[in-house]
Amino acid sequence: MIKNKIVRATAVAAASFGLVAGLSGIAGASSGTISDTGPKSTNTVTSTTTNDAKVTNTNHLMLMTNNMQHGNSGKAEVSDNTTGGSATSGDVSNSNDVVASISVDNSMSNMLGDPSSSSDTGNISDTGPNSSNVVTSTTDNSITIDNENDLTISSNNSQTGQSGDATVKDNTTGGDATSGSVSNSNSDSYTITVTN
Repeated sequence: MIKNKIVRATAVAAASFGLVAGLSGIAGASSGTISDTGPKSTNTVTSTTTNDAKVTNTNHLMLMTNNMQHGNSGKAEVSDNTTGGSATSGDVSNSNDVVASISVDNSMSNMLGDPSSSSDTGNISDTGPNSSNVVTSTTDNSITIDNENDLTISSNNSQTGQSGDATVKDNTTGGDATSGSVSNSNSDSYTITVTN
């Protein structure tokens, strides 16, 4: 009679160990039951869930614009005439417009699930007198997130403008000489959004 009880307790302990090993990759849906053990038996149901996640985000963003503009209106000259006429050089206009929008999203929603939703259960019943009965459920969540964001913006804008010569010379009656206008324009707009 006593020998049968000892054998039964050993079998239950082995079954319990198998239950624990089977929980290593499953979260929130495990159960264990021990029943009908003899007096002074030690009965343990243990559920251990370990979730370990490591996330490394490395973002290198470089935005570079180089804008070189040169405007030069031509030379307007009225010379060596009895009656000078009109000379007009054309207008020069340069324009540059840059619009850049960059978005980086490293966020992760509910990566390991909701630990409170675990439904592990353990049941020990009908054990003999003076028995030790323990049900343990443990959930260990570990998240390590390493975000490295390198953002570089470089804007180089070089503009030169030169108006041509307007010359009236050596005329009996001088005319009109008009040099054209020079216009340079540059516009930059940057939007960078990083979510970790």
